Amino acid sequence: MSEHRSESRHGENLYQAVGGLDGLRRLSDAFYRRVLADPLLAPVFANFTPTHIEHVAVWLGEVFGGPDGFTTDLGGHQSLLRAHLGLAITEEQRLRWLELMAEAVRAELPADELLHRRVLEYFDWGTKIAKDVSASPPGTDLGEPGPTPRWGWEGLR
Repeated sequence: MSEHRSESRHGENLYQAVGGLDGLRRLSDAFYRRVLADPLLAPVFANFTPTHIEHVAVWLGEVFGGPDGFTTDLGGHQSLLRAHLGLAITEEQRLRWLELMAEAVRAELPADELLHRRVLEYFDWGTKIAKDVSASPPGTDLGEPGPTPRWGWEGLR
């Protein structure tokens, strides 16, 4: 089956294909259970709270074509970037993050290789940005990052 045919059966966007906000909540919950048990990553999430799971699900929902709740209610793109300031994420941590997310994607999202690939491509792209931002100290002026990015079947839109 070609990628185009596979894409069309998922509906209009990745948000629908992952199961909407409920699917993203399950993904986020499964991922953070892994992260908080991981010796390399747990220290990065020392200030983790359960609301983080919901915020990540809302962020991903917006990125993948769902409601704009992160922008309207949680501070938007600027807020997300600011949350990474001062974390000093290493490349080893970024790669481990991706490994654990890939496990969660396989466990929680519908069994579809194209869907998994597109979602993980977003995470690879986004974690590079998070790593870069994390090298700057808290309070750094990041300028105006623009609106929340949107990620679709063809990548960044």
